[in-house]
Amino acid sequence: MPTFSAPDGTTLAYHATGDGPPLICLPGGPVQDSVYLGDLGGLTAHRTLIRLDLRGTGESATPADPASYRCDRLVDDVEALRQELALDRVDLLAHSGGANLAALCTARHPDRVARLALITPSVYAVGIEITAADRLRTARLRRDEEWFTPVYAALEAVTEGRGTADSWQAIAPFWFARWDEEAQAVRAAEDKQRNDEAAAVYASEGAFAPEVTRASLADFPGPVLVLAGEVDVAGPHPAMVEYTGLFPHAELVVQPGAAHFPWLDDAERFVAAVESFLGSGDPS
Repeated sequence: MPTFSAPDGTTLAYHATGDGPPLICLPGGPVQDSVYLGDLGGLTAHRTLIRLDLRGTGESATPADPASYRCDRLVDDVEALRQELALDRVDLLAHSGGANLAALCTARHPDRVARLALITPSVYAVGIEITAADRLRTARLRRDEEWFTPVYAALEAVTEGRGTADSWQAIAPFWFARWDEEAQAVRAAEDKQRNDEAAAVYASEGAFAPEVTRASLADFPGPVLVLAGEVDVAGPHPAMVEYTGLFPHAELVVQPGAAHFPWLDDAERFVAAVESFLGSGDPS
């Protein structure tokens, strides 16, 4: 397992698997062990996945300063990884909360990002509002699921600001296209893989400056993929359309039937979409 030093001296780890050009992969969570990304549905057949364990997760060390978990400060860690890999520019893939970090990396270092793939992205870094109505409308696409009624009621409670810890646990089936044993195992593992201290700091005051970030992304010259799940309540279609519109050269792909983990929901379709984007030609 290779390691390198962040600018503040924290030892960080990454995992390189697969064949083909390198693709740096940033996990969500926020601040969750990158192990959950796995081989991204078999994308390793086309790309060498460079999964970064964010500080305080996986095989990376815990930093001396907990304030360094803040998302904008993690940009320096990603830049240090690029330098460690001796790459002039990188292809960058980010899932969920990791998209906030990817957006900040791209805004701060646009000349060092070749292609950007945002997978069911979180939108905090760019200040997009997701309404309760849009989340609930997306959720109702699954009204025929046998578990739907009590889970939808829990989601209503969450969107109305009266959700409890139990409510948040109850809505887990909405994150997956199939609420089967595999999905339940993935969900159960999340609590052990996430660094709760880091997650509490990740989006703290000062982490995001959406207007500044949006202005920078509007000038980003590289191609961008926003891959959304058709039934993802975390990223309803209107928000994903708005996110795509922030870039001059972006495409939105909505994966049919997919929720928040599209490589688990339909690996073949997911890999085809991502590799088609990554192999679409010289971004320069």
